[in-house]
Parts: sequence; structure tokens; C-alpha cells
Amino acid sequence: MTFRMTLEGIYTPLVTPTREDGSFDLDTLAELIERLIGKGVHGLISGGSTGENYAQTVEERLELARFTVERTGGRLPVIVGTGAMRTPDSIALAQGAREMGADAILLGTPPYSVPTERENALNALAIDRAADLPIILYNYPGRMGVAMGEEFLDRVSRSRNVIGIKESSGDINRVHLLARDYPHIQMSCGMDDQALEFFAWGARSWICAGSNFLPEEHVFLYETCVQKGDFATGRRIMSAMMPLMRVLEQGGKFIQCVKHGTTLTGIAAGTMRPPLKSLNKDEKRELEQVIAVLRTTIAAIKAGN
Repeated sequence: MTFRMTLEGIYTPLVTPTREDGSFDLDTLAELIERLIGKGVHGLISGGSTGENYAQTVEERLELARFTVERTGGRLPVIVGTGAMRTPDSIALAQGAREMGADAILLGTPPYSVPTERENALNALAIDRAADLPIILYNYPGRMGVAMGEEFLDRVSRSRNVIGIKESSGDINRVHLLARDYPHIQMSCGMDDQALEFFAWGARSWICAGSNFLPEEHVFLYETCVQKGDFATGRRIMSAMMPLMRVLEQGGKFIQCVKHGTTLTGIAAGTMRPPLKSLNKDEKRELEQVIAVLRTTIAAIKAGN
């Protein structure tokens, strides 16, 4: 029997620490998981694009997810990403998520094929049947080619398993649509530079890659806006975070920045798998400066200054 999972707080889509030869560094992944739990994030996601899922086989993705579920040991919910070009691959990931005891799956549109609303919905429902777990939809037309429109949402939301949506379109009108017309689907922020707007429109969770390396700052914004309803302070926090959001969302090297940011915390995230390449020295220096200013500014806000 599927339970009604509540999306509350900061969910971290984990980076995948790698060695120079591209193999997984599971010891470092364990270290990252422990750090994030200790810093107060509210959930973990394995197999997202932040984890370089596009450069991994289904077997590798299941290996990472199984390790994450086992290491977390029920202390936080673990959501497993099922996004893939081939429906059989998504079904294998969904079935694996169920077998390993994951709490939910993240379900996106198959990239590149450009399905119709009906085709996309039937694909999602096939994956739903394979998992029979709570589902967080993932709307990211920038990576997937098409949006999860109203016909799609109307079809899939008939399933009791569809409990939430990570909205990453960047279109603020989508936030309005979801809040007003689909209140039964919990809205989660998936566009980092719009976190404040999502919280103002009732979202109670944020799936944010930057929490791999700045978990406390992300949790602070969530607590300020969602738990305390203090949007005046929230605007100050968000203003301090915006330079980082510009680097992440608009810089074109999103995952590379997240991996380097994680490495700066003392957890060596390693290199990128092809086709992507790690940041160069100038890019690393720019990111380091942005993070340093952000930390100092938010620490001052926390201290009441």
C-alpha cells in the first residue's frame, strides 16, 4: 500500500564522487551522505542529472541507489531517479527502487523522443505500475524537450501514487498553474533562482543541487520562509544566494560547479564523466569567491545583523 509522502524541506540530489578513471568512489559518497544528514537536510535523491545519470548504465545507477538507501538506513527518505531515454530502462530503475526499499521515485519525461502529452502520460503510468511507490514528477523541458502540460497532469494525477512535482521549467506561470489548479500535487522548487517565489506560492520543499555543498544555508532559507513565514528575512537570504544561483542556473556548467563546490567542503567529488569536463582554474576561482561571499553574508543574517 503506497503511503502519502509529505515533501517538506531540503532534498539533495547527490553528486556522484568519482576517481580519475571514472569509477565510483563509494567511500566518499558515504562521507557525503553522513555530512548531509548531520547538516539537517530532509531527504536525498539518487540518480538525478546532478549525479550524472546520463553517463551511467542502468546497473550502475541501481548500484549507487542501493548503496545510498543502505547507507542512509531509514534516517531520511531516499528518492530514486528513473529518468531514461528508453522506457524499459526506466521500468528497471523503478522496479529496482521498490526492491531496494526506496521511499519514492523521481519520474521525468524521456529526453529526445519528444512525446505527445498522451504518450508521455502513458509512459509515466507504465513506470508507476512497475514501482507502485510515491512519485515525484520532474518537469524540466530544457533538458527533456517537452513540458508536462495540463493534459499530462490530468491523466497521471489520477494515480494515487503521484504526490508531487519538481518544477524546473523556469516559467513562473507554471508555479501559478500548479498552485491554483493542481493543489493535490505537492509543488517542489526545482529552479534554484526562484526558490523564494515557490515558497511564497505554497511550496514546502526545494530539490536543490547546491545543498551538496551549502546545506545549512539552503535549510536556513527553507526554515525562514516555510516554517517561520518571515519573507522579509527570506528576501535578504535569497538576495545573498542569487550570485550563486546565476552561476549555477545560467553559467552552463551546473554539475561541474556542484562537484567543485562539494570538493571545497573537504569531500572530494572527483572529475566529470564524459562528455563533460571539470571547471578550469578561472571558473573554479570565480565559484570560490561567490561561495565565500555568500557564506559570510548569510552568517551575518543568521547572527541578526
